[in-house]
Amino acid sequence: MSKRQSNREEVVGNILAAAEVEFGLKGYSGASLQFIAERAGLPKANIIYYFQSKANLYKQVLNQILTGWNDLFDRATVEDDPAVVLDSFIREKLKQSFENGRSSRIFAMEVIGGANHISEYLREELRPWLVSRIAVVQAWIDAGKMRKLDPQTLIYMIWATTQHYADFEAQVFALSDMTQFDAEDLQRIGDTVSAIILGGCGLSLNTD
Repeated sequence: MSKRQSNREEVVGNILAAAEVEFGLKGYSGASLQFIAERAGLPKANIIYYFQSKANLYKQVLNQILTGWNDLFDRATVEDDPAVVLDSFIREKLKQSFENGRSSRIFAMEVIGGANHISEYLREELRPWLVSRIAVVQAWIDAGKMRKLDPQTLIYMIWATTQHYADFEAQVFALSDMTQFDAEDLQRIGDTVSAIILGGCGLSLNTD
């Protein structure tokens, strides 16, 4: 990688990081390129040069957030053990919510607001992904590996339960008298959520 390319990637990375914080604090309407530039320690002209507009920058932030969210489930196949796959998926989603709740809240605010900036992504990328994952779960059901249920509802349930800890972090902390999540919380909550969901699927982990 050339020094010029390396510098470009560093600048773009700084802008995206600053923008994620700003959008997370103020939402799309409340955020401004000027405040994002100040947070990144760069001239506003740099942001316009790399991203052209606030809308384009926002879309890039959303794309960065969405990349990797469901990677673990991407690799699941019909031959895999559904208990192992679902348990790992649940725990990884919880870990993401604990470690970067702001990303989940930005996505949640976008969807609640009508998903105006990611409607194309939802239709053209997330929907085909969901259809492919539904097919895997249905294949597990057809093979007698798990209880008969609606695969789409199962996936929605995993998303909703795990992302609750990010989207409603302030409520969770207030009701639990907590100020942050730690490894013990991740293990405790992961054990409970996994046991309930796996149990509903007629699954259990082999701990031998």
